[in-house]
Amino acid sequence: MKTLCFLTALFFISDFSFAQQIPSKEIQIKTALMAAPDELKADAMVYGYDEKGNLMVLRRGNNDLICLTDDPNSPGFNVACYHKDLDEFMERGRVLKREGKSAQEIFDIREAEAKSGKLKMPKDGATLYVRTADAKDYNPLTGEVQDSYLRYVVYIPWATAESTGLPLRPSGPAMPWIMDPGTHRAHIMINPPRDN
Repeated sequence: MKTLCFLTALFFISDFSFAQQIPSKEIQIKTALMAAPDELKADAMVYGYDEKGNLMVLRRGNNDLICLTDDPNSPGFNVACYHKDLDEFMERGRVLKREGKSAQEIFDIREAEAKSGKLKMPKDGATLYVRTADAKDYNPLTGEVQDSYLRYVVYIPWATAESTGLPLRPSGPAMPWIMDPGTHRAHIMINPPRDN
């Protein structure tokens, strides 16, 4: 009986400590919007996590931007906002990751599904904004983030260096380049120089 009580208490303590890692809804929304352009923040949709760590909609949106708050189970700080036309692509990646698929497996599955038409990709390009920081620079209790870095990505499925005139690697600060050319995940990378 003592063992059962101890295990039950241990379960509740571990469940409580996990719940403590999930920031409040307000802080999740605040931090998710750190990746959004200023003029789109007020009406963006926001995904976040409930007390059990399940992804859910924290706020409905009235524009084409969807923001995703930091995953409390991943190291460091990472929030993102993307055009709604990327939502199916992003959700498929999240599902495959939960299934335990590797990064290469996720790429290969989405590539095959995009080629077959099962996975809908944006036709005219779609933007992703990502803001990151080291774990030491993020306070999940207050939502304060220091020394963060914002980068921009424009998905242009099936594009190549030849079709865009973009190089395959950056050749200067903030110079755009194309990554994963010729695939469903072809995208323009823009890495602005850091402020510091």
